[in-house]
Amino acid sequence: MTATPSALARTAPTPLLIGLALAVVYVVWGSTYFGIKVAISSLPPLGMLALRFLVAGAVLYAVLVARGARTPSAREWRSSLIVGTLLLGGGTGLVTLAEREASSSVAAMVIAISPLFASLFARFWGERTSTREWLGIIVGLAGIVLLNLGDLRATPLSAALLVLAPLCWTFGSQWSRRLPLPDGLMGAATEMLTGGAVLLVLSVVFGEHWRTPTASSVWALVYLIVFGSMLAYSAYMFLVAHTRPALATSYAYVNPLVAVLLGVGFGGEHLSALGWAALVVIMLGVALVILPVPGRSRAPRNDT
Repeated sequence: MTATPSALARTAPTPLLIGLALAVVYVVWGSTYFGIKVAISSLPPLGMLALRFLVAGAVLYAVLVARGARTPSAREWRSSLIVGTLLLGGGTGLVTLAEREASSSVAAMVIAISPLFASLFARFWGERTSTREWLGIIVGLAGIVLLNLGDLRATPLSAALLVLAPLCWTFGSQWSRRLPLPDGLMGAATEMLTGGAVLLVLSVVFGEHWRTPTASSVWALVYLIVFGSMLAYSAYMFLVAHTRPALATSYAYVNPLVAVLLGVGFGGEHLSALGWAALVVIMLGVALVILPVPGRSRAPRNDT
């Protein structure tokens, strides 16, 4: 007998599933910084994101309903609106706006402060961060400082947006663990639909103008919809629901490596020897964060 989507969502996560979800978030989201940079070369930032999430959310929602998934209640839609606004409107939206004046590499590097915010918000809700996790966060941040001593820079405005983005993202992620959200992938679908709708409203309010996009922007948008949203966002929400905060947000330390390699290889960006050394430091911080903590179990999510 085939399990229903809601039953699958309640299945205990295995190390293999967690490892696969981490791999997807690490690699795919690292590439989306470069994809965003290409997409907004001829598409309005907020409008592009609105299209990205509305299409991805609509397709995922339709597939799940066709497979027999339960449709969300009004309360679950309200919770999805809160999470979608914080994660996609505030988190991804601010990153995209910042990339108008910052390289894709530096955007990914500044976002690496996400685990620090996640640990702080986790403590706010009563979850403990281990000494080793704090050490990993500090080591990772030291790597970010080294990177910023190199050739990659951002304007003051874009840097401010890049600091606010993970603040919105991690607060929304931690709050989502305590909100009544739809099960499994349905939660990702409703968050993308509501977050996309918020971004569309913001695009109209700010008077963004559309013009004929280039082929590269269109292909970048397709990649962001299929891989960055439908696949990676769903994997991330799985991690948020089933792993400790430091592990769920450890992607923020790996993404810079992927973003830098793509930026240097395809975007004409430059990384000095100091920058490469900083990436090694960042990866050490990741190792300290992602190793399991003996005797630690994840705090149960409150769906009441």
